[in-house]
Amino acid sequence: MPQWKMALVQFNCILKEPQKNLEKAYSFISQAGETGADIIVFPELFTTGYNPDLIGRDFFHLAQKENGTTFKFLSSSARKMNINIIAPLVFSRDDPGTIYNGIFIINRRGELAGTYAKTHLWKKEAQYFTPGGELPVFELDGIPFGTLVCYDGGFPEAARSLALRGAKIIFAPSAFDRNDRHLWDIYFPARASENGCFTVGINRTGKEGNIAFFGNNKVFNPLGHLICEGRESLEEMQIVTIDLEEVERAREKLPFLRDLRPDLYS
Repeated sequence: MPQWKMALVQFNCILKEPQKNLEKAYSFISQAGETGADIIVFPELFTTGYNPDLIGRDFFHLAQKENGTTFKFLSSSARKMNINIIAPLVFSRDDPGTIYNGIFIINRRGELAGTYAKTHLWKKEAQYFTPGGELPVFELDGIPFGTLVCYDGGFPEAARSLALRGAKIIFAPSAFDRNDRHLWDIYFPARASENGCFTVGINRTGKEGNIAFFGNNKVFNPLGHLICEGRESLEEMQIVTIDLEEVERAREKLPFLRDLRPDLYS
């Protein structure tokens, strides 16, 4: 499958209202499925909201288990619309009092294909979330990809690790504040061209307290060229088709991975 059609959602969520957010998310999933999209991607913590100052310890009771109600809803939606879903949310495992700012990856059959826990926590996130300890590469429809969450995208080492493990796409669901807009414009073209892979930034819209999210989803090809851009501050969805064969062509043209000198970097 050299081509993959992606649906990218600039989502404006309702603070601490998971059911309402899921109902709204389903309308995007339905629209994406009707276009024949292969995968739909939502931004960081889209089911609950993001701002730690406003949510605080409520993150703990909002956290979802891997077989919880949020997963079951999204699983059913994936099966019904025959679409893969990347769903960033608060989740917990079996350790009491431990929660993660992370991602559920759900395949077309409604199965949990993997989870990712944000590895680099931003400021007050560390008061509530436990950082993840892995940078896995997942596979959907035979396509290897990795995930980062927001601040993770500022660490070249994280993206490089995913590329060296075979990722052809890096998805970065985010809750980016307008005050850090300049970083949004820097992270993803750099990560794309450094690693010869597609890099996709997916951002929230709306406002939570002192945080103003601005949307502006971006897709960069493996040479670092912008190929899709969402509008600012609007809740909307972009549909973009990528050609995975571009990855090998880009890595031949810009052979950063081939020419690495790890002996110099330790």
